[in-house]
This record gives sequence, C-alpha cells and structure tokens, in this order.
Amino acid sequence: MSLPRFDDSGIAGQLVVISAGALLAVIAVVATASPGGFVGPWTALAFAAFIALGEVVRITLPGGRDAAPIAMSGALAYTLLTVSDGADVTHSALQSVAVVAVAMLIGVVPHIAAGRAPGLDGLARRLVVIGFAAGIFRGTELDESVRGVEGWLLAMVMIAVVVAALSVDAVLAAAVRAGADRAPFLAVLRNEARAIVGIGSAIGATGALIALAATIMGAWALPVFVIPLLLTQFSFRRFATIRATSLQTIRALSRVTELGGYTETGHSRRVSDLAVAVGRELGMTDAELLDLEYAALMHDIGQLSLVEPIPGGATVVAAPNEQRRIASLGADVIRQTGVLDDVATMVEQQAEPYRRAHEVEHADVPLGSRIIKAVNAYDDLVGDSLETARRLEALERLRLGMAYEYDPRVVDSLTKTLGRSAR
Repeated sequence: MSLPRFDDSGIAGQLVVISAGALLAVIAVVATASPGGFVGPWTALAFAAFIALGEVVRITLPGGRDAAPIAMSGALAYTLLTVSDGADVTHSALQSVAVVAVAMLIGVVPHIAAGRAPGLDGLARRLVVIGFAAGIFRGTELDESVRGVEGWLLAMVMIAVVVAALSVDAVLAAAVRAGADRAPFLAVLRNEARAIVGIGSAIGATGALIALAATIMGAWALPVFVIPLLLTQFSFRRFATIRATSLQTIRALSRVTELGGYTETGHSRRVSDLAVAVGRELGMTDAELLDLEYAALMHDIGQLSLVEPIPGGATVVAAPNEQRRIASLGADVIRQTGVLDDVATMVEQQAEPYRRAHEVEHADVPLGSRIIKAVNAYDDLVGDSLETARRLEALERLRLGMAYEYDPRVVDSLTKTLGRSAR
C-alpha cells in the first residue's frame, strides 16, 4: 500500500500558515507605505538586496525542506539591527516584515520564471517567524533598552530572540509536515527541532553577527558576509545534488528484482514509503530515515541470487535460514559501494527476530531492520490490495508474531500509520 504524502490535514495546515503570512505581509506593507512609516531607505535597500539574493540561491535541505539560509540570515540581521554607520536604526517591526516580504517576492521571481516556484507555505512560515522576532525585538521596550549596552549583552539578547524565533519556526514546520505526512505531531516536532539545531543555529548566529558587524561597518558588512556564505551554500548544494542523485539511482536499482520477476511490481517502493512513515512515527532523524529508505528499497536485492524465484517474491513464506541467506547476500552487494555500511547492516539484520528466547530484546538488531521486517511481511501479505479484511488479517498475523519475530513497538506504529492513511 502506497502511503499518500499529502492530505486534507496537510492542506489545512498550509492554508493557515499561508494566510497568516499573507495577512502579515499586507498589514506591514500598508503600514510602512503610509506617510512617516518608512525610515532608513538606504539601509533597507541594502538588506533587501541581500535577502533577495538569498532567495535566488535557495537550496533543498535534507528531509526535502525547501530553505533559503542566506535570505533568512539577512532577514534576521535587519530585524536585529540597532546601529548602522554610527547612527541608530529606528525602523519599526512592521517595516522589518515589509522589507523582508518585498525582498522575498523579488527573489522568487527567477524561480517562478524557470518553472520551479518554491512552496508558499515555506515563504509564509519564514515571514511569520521574522514577524515574531521583530515583534519581540522592535515592537516592545526591549529595542530601546538594548541600545547603548555592552556588546556581549546585546549579543545575548539577540541570541535569545533568535532561539525564540527558531522555536516558533520548528513548531510551524512540524504542524504543516505532520498534517501532510499523516504523522504524529510530537514525533515530527522532535525531528524538526533536530534539524533546526543544525542549520538553524548557523542561520541565527550569522544573522546576529551581521547585525553586530553593521554597528561598525554599516552596509559594508553585507558583502563581507555574502561571499563566504555563497561559497558554503554552493558546496552544500553540490552535496545535496549528489545525495538526490544517489537516491534516484537506488530507486531505479530497486526495480531490478521487479523487472526480473523476483518481486511484485511496486513492492520495494511500497515497503520504502511505509517504512519511512513508521520510522517517522518512531522518532527517527532525517539521516536515519534516509538510511532506512535506502535499505527498504534494496531489502530484496539478495533474491537475485535465487535459482527459482519465491512465489510472489514473498520472503515471509520462506524458511528462516533462506530469509537470512537472502538478506546476507543483499548486504554483501550493498557493502561493495563502500559508503553504505549502515544500510548494509540494516538489510543484513532484517531477517533476525527482534528478540531471542530468554532475552528482553535482541540489541544487535537495528530499529530500521525491525521496521523493514514488519513492513515487508505486511506488504508480502497484502500487496497492492485495497481489501480491508486482507489488511486486518495481515496485521493480526504480525501481532501473533510479536512474541519473538516482530517488535511490538513497530507493529503498533505500523497499525497507527495505516489507520491514519485509511482516513
């Protein structure tokens, strides 16, 4: 069964975020365009150009997250700016939002012209986050109280605002993603928080540094920062492209068993989609989910060694020793790549029971292997059938094997995942 990636809950979450971002942008632009509402035009223009450039060179982060780290750094820097070229910066919170909104729209024009328009929910979410940060820093008495304080204290205040803003970003991203992927909110939130700790800390720190540097260098701080940021981002883009190419290659290779008649058509992709959904339910990180996806796609590659294919490719009906032999041969093939050792281990251990007699748990079996074992068995029994009775019978069979074969946590998460996808 192929799990959908998008549903009504996901649409509702996106619409809320998009509506909030659009409303905030309109209010900010109208307020800033009113007489006396726009101050510091040259500073605003410089930061707007920086943010627009960041939108042009946007990237896709692990986990399929569309992001513009340079633009976000520039937006945070403009929001946190207190002094530029020795003069106080007094623009309002709404002006911060207005400048960022206009710069974002300018930056996405080339993407729209090229037919690769970014998701509106991502743009709106970032704008809401900037609005939140601006509301704290520039829309309260905090803005006045931090002026003239020691540099380290100002930096600490900026860091606190950034942490609060990124926390809001994680919550909003998790709300949208949980609905779209039909995954539990708390599990998705943990994963989003982990992702924010990595790239978010870099974005926040860069934004604060630009704001602090501008107190001495003024707008010249922007070109000083933009060159190393661009070089770093281009390097990351190449890395992300290589990862995407690897995934596409593995997806193509996973169909070899189907084309050879060893497994049913669509089996590896169904197992992969369902395994990733279960892994997300169990709180696996993006890196772990990627390895799980690789392993699930290639879990049957060892069947190519069989003289006679297993009927329907259903390894669940094969003898335990035969299952282990197929898994071991598949792992040997994967290890030949020299870079997928964790994936190979996951494939190799997929035939092992989750626990042995007189043991609480077989600690050597990775969680990914346990997921693949249960999901593969389920798909072997159900295939692409839509019959409710057949699905229930397959789940009941897995429950009967929870004493030794199947991890009860995995079976429980699989049941919940299937339940959500059937709504």
